[in-house]
Amino acid sequence: MNGSQTIIVLKKTNKVKVKYGYMRRIFSALTNIVAKNWIIIVTIAAASFLRLYRLTEFARFLGDEGRDAIVVKRIIIFEHFPAVGAPTSVGQVYLGPFYYYFIAPWLALFKLDPVGLAYGVAVFSIVFLAVIYLLTRHFFNERVAIIATFLTSFSYVLIELSRFSWNPNLLPLFSMLTVFFFLKALKNKSKVFYFLFGVFFSFSVQLHYLAMSLALPVLIIGLEDFLSNVKSRGEKIINYSISVASFVFFMIPLLIFDLRHNFLNSRNFVRLFQSGEAIGDGKIFTLVSTFSDLNQYLFSISFNNVLALVLFVIILVLFFFNLQKKEYYFRAFIIFFIGSLIVISLYPGVKHPHYLGMLYPFYIIVIARILSDFLKRGIFDKVLVFMFLIAFLFLNSKNYLFLKEEPNNQIGLAKNIAQKIYENVKTDKFTVTSLPEKYSDSTYRYFLEIWGKRPNETDSMEKADELFVVCEKKCSPIIGNPLWDIAYFAPTEIVGEWRVRGVKIYKLTRHEN
Repeated sequence: MNGSQTIIVLKKTNKVKVKYGYMRRIFSALTNIVAKNWIIIVTIAAASFLRLYRLTEFARFLGDEGRDAIVVKRIIIFEHFPAVGAPTSVGQVYLGPFYYYFIAPWLALFKLDPVGLAYGVAVFSIVFLAVIYLLTRHFFNERVAIIATFLTSFSYVLIELSRFSWNPNLLPLFSMLTVFFFLKALKNKSKVFYFLFGVFFSFSVQLHYLAMSLALPVLIIGLEDFLSNVKSRGEKIINYSISVASFVFFMIPLLIFDLRHNFLNSRNFVRLFQSGEAIGDGKIFTLVSTFSDLNQYLFSISFNNVLALVLFVIILVLFFFNLQKKEYYFRAFIIFFIGSLIVISLYPGVKHPHYLGMLYPFYIIVIARILSDFLKRGIFDKVLVFMFLIAFLFLNSKNYLFLKEEPNNQIGLAKNIAQKIYENVKTDKFTVTSLPEKYSDSTYRYFLEIWGKRPNETDSMEKADELFVVCEKKCSPIIGNPLWDIAYFAPTEIVGEWRVRGVKIYKLTRHEN
């Protein structure tokens, strides 16, 4: 080997050594990160498994999900860009369109398979776990962050909300980010944080109008901040104006819709409040019963109002005790929790789990902060905290039905029903409806639309030549049924019957006079 060849070999050897040393440093750094954070890594990994396991087979795909899939699909192909979102179940007040645009990339990523929307929600719910950990550690400490993340990870209600696509399901994430930007804005006096607070508050409200309950604690804490320093009030007015402006800006599509439709949404809102369906009598009992519902959903255990009242009083005592300790962030989260709870309790109807979406992270953080104090004490107190967490996991795990039950495969069923309809459509003018749940036909409509056979729009006044009726359960007589879709079509003959996994499909026609 001559001198030049030796030099080349030495250079290559040095490059290999440098590359190997670089990889070793990276591996060492990753090992250190895992060693220091193994508890949170294992927790989030287990939580991710619970949110993604057999998601395609268990994902809910009913009327609301089918409707959303149709809207999102039309966004993706640039057919229609909605200015409003889904209507509320009470009062038919339209939400903003944020959710549709936010989740749309997931439907495109999965090539129009509606399970993509469910995966999108599941992934953002996993992101929420990282958010709750990082923000809680930022506001408090590592102990509080780990406990809060553990409770969030294994709460059955939060797992259930993460396993299908629906606008309220992302509310825990966005309400938490709203509060983060609000508190950071007050502390840092940064106009960027004031802007982001308004943006995320707007997004939260567009996910569900009960997110407006955040307005009360924001008003309380914001007013305290405004009155705390006379000299800076002018600047604070400007900062708050930035938040209001950013909130309104991202609500513009909804405002334009209202202007173009003679204030339809506003009138429905007013009518809803006048009817008493939006605000109840405000008795203390409703506050306690709402708190009882919250505990029942979070802990997966029956909660009576007496126990709920005792817990609520304990939290109030801790709040007033904290006024002396002046722990700002703990007090702020208690205010957000109690303030939002008071507003939500005014709603007179049944408090479904998703109605309390913005409360879960606040309540979990309050619990985690309380439990963290026990970890500072003796071994007995630490054992109590450990037993509490084990009991929490045990109670919630009993509801992880997707681990042990057979899947319902609602997406597959809807696809099979749509396939049977597709095979038997003989005209361009046809329509689809279902009994007894009128609007669940949107799931079949979705597949028919992406396959190129779009039925007449729901409630369309255009007469179809064929009507397909999907009987999801036992149906009353098909011909002569008072359902508007059937009555308007006025069928005279059943020309086809099929059965798909226990669901019966009828094809109807009529003889023109």
